[in-house]
This record gives sequence, C-alpha cells and structure tokens, in this order.
Amino acid sequence: MTAAPRIVTLGAHVLDTIVQPVDEIPPGQGSLLVDEIVMSAAGPAGGTALVLAKLGARVITSGAVGDDVAGRVLRGLLRDAGIDVTHLRTDDLPTSASVLPIRSDGSRPALHVVGANALAADVVPWDELTAADHVHVGAPELLGPENVIEILDHARANGATTSLDFLIGGEQAFYALIEPLLPYTDYVLPNAEQALGWTGAADLHAAARAMAEAGAGVVAITNGGDDIVVVDGAELHEIPIVPAEPVDTSGGGDAFSAGFVFAKLRGQTSVEAARFGSAVAAQVVAGVGTDHGTYDAASIDAVLGQAAR
Repeated sequence: MTAAPRIVTLGAHVLDTIVQPVDEIPPGQGSLLVDEIVMSAAGPAGGTALVLAKLGARVITSGAVGDDVAGRVLRGLLRDAGIDVTHLRTDDLPTSASVLPIRSDGSRPALHVVGANALAADVVPWDELTAADHVHVGAPELLGPENVIEILDHARANGATTSLDFLIGGEQAFYALIEPLLPYTDYVLPNAEQALGWTGAADLHAAARAMAEAGAGVVAITNGGDDIVVVDGAELHEIPIVPAEPVDTSGGGDAFSAGFVFAKLRGQTSVEAARFGSAVAAQVVAGVGTDHGTYDAASIDAVLGQAAR
C-alpha cells in the first residue's frame, strides 16, 4: 500500500496526566517537586490513533468523551495530531482519565476513571468502517462481544483488516469476553499478563498458540523488556525488542500496536511488523506520554536499518 492507509480506531479514549518522577507520595499535606507534569491522549483507541497519525496514517477515531474540560482537552490533542474526531461523541458522563505517577524506573500505578468509555458502543461509524483499510478496536471488553463481532465482521466484509488491544487484566474469567472475537480478528495484540491469565497457559508460546487455535489470524504478545512472541499460522517466533531506556512505559503497548498494524498495512511480515512496533514503542517510552517523540515511518525504518548493520 503506497497511499496513506485509512484506519478507524474505535473504543477507549483516555486523557492521561503523567507526573514524573514520583517514587513516594508525601504524607499528609506534604509537597513534592517533580520534573514534569504532562497531559497526553491515551488509551487503546486514542493512544493508538495518536501514534498511527504520527507514522503517517489517515486516522478516524470513534468513541465517547465527557462534556467537560478533560474532554475538550482530549479532543483537541487528537485533532491537533491530524486525527478526524468527527465521530468522537460528547456525553454526559465524565471523560475517561488517568493520573499516572511515574517512578524513576519507568513503572507506575494508575488512578483511573472509566467514565464515558462505557458508552462507546453507541457511536459506531458504519460508513467509515466500510471505507477503511483497517479497523482497530481498543478495549473491546467495554463494548460487549456481540457489538464487537458486528463491527469486526462488517469491517472484514468490506475488505478491511482488523485488530484488538485491551485494557482489562489477566483474570481467566475475562477470556469469555475475548475468545468469541478471535475468529473475526486478523491481529490480536495482548500483553503477557493478559495472554497467560486468559488462556491459563504455562508459557507465552502455548498462550499464543491457544489464541491462534481459537481463530485469531496473528497473535503478537508483548512482554515488557523481554522478547515479543508472535504466532502466524504454523510459525512461532521470538523477536527481541528494540532496546530503550524507559522513562514512562504507559504508552508502550499502544505504540507497539500502532506500529505493528502500520507495518502490516505496508505489506510487511509479522516478524517485521513486530520489530517495527518495538522500534516505535522504544521512541515513545523514552519520554513522558504516548505522544512523546518526533518520528514518522521513515525515521523508524532508519532506526531499524542502523540496528541491522
């Protein structure tokens, strides 16, 4: 594909407020001086949309935000990145938002409000799905299996590929929400905790194969600083990540998903797509927020080219 791919991201949109570094919370009314407080569009739909736009995709995003300051800020951040927010509905619930106190090692807890994301099933832009090259559903667990199957089936019937990324943890009971979606999904992009917990598998190889056997086209499992595990048909690969010195890992998963999808739309193999996604994630986690970094697809290709020498 030579023209900019047309991608619809649908699902969870979050406004992250990231504070860095926070290694302990002062007791009582105490204060703490920090280096940065950053606001960023995030979430497995909003954050993925942001990174896809940086890579050069034409992105239409769909979901719900609140009629509040956070919603206006989130909508503005996405619009400023060149994303079509026509289908980002305003609702009476508060905007989904997180406060992320980032430790010096890049890890962080999260304080989160689900808010308007719980209503995202009401705002499916069917005409945009019909015209899309790819449809990415972020946090399908918030929409319900029947709604997501209808979305994915509609997209594929009109020639698009599909992908899923998730917010929920790795409790095995959640697999009942995820497994019915897999036969309709070209690229399933969980993290290690999710894949192991849902499937009950002993290791990531078995987890990836279980999800593939349940119908997923390609399964790519990220595992923090360890190798990415990819199952594509009968092939299983372990792909080393692109090294990074993480400052804030909160946007790494969404960045990987965006990079993987973008590379697949360029016709690259799943192994190449995993490397590309890892290189994109390395750019993002080196700073604060999902929107960190000045890069595009060409600069990521250059990074990978230098690493291969």
